[in-house]
Amino acid sequence: RLDVRSAADARSVLHSAVDDGVGDLVLDLSELDSWDATGLGVIMGAHRRAGRCGRRLVLRAVPAQMQRLLVATRLHRILAIEAVAP
Repeated sequence: RLDVRSAADARSVLHSAVDDGVGDLVLDLSELDSWDATGLGVIMGAHRRAGRCGRRLVLRAVPAQMQRLLVATRLHRILAIEAVAP
């Protein structure tokens, strides 16, 4: 779950991961069962932070419902989304 209740903790973890690492930061969303606009904001914030650090946030195993939302909002053009293996 990535929503208003979990946003602060998720933001902290993602910011630490961006700040402390190198190269692509891969965020596996395979266990994500629900999210809201706040959760999407956390992902976008991590994306911007990674870019400022010369890194890239890559979304892996994006649930179908979230993929549809990313397409509807055109965020799929901004975010790096790992292709699903055939």
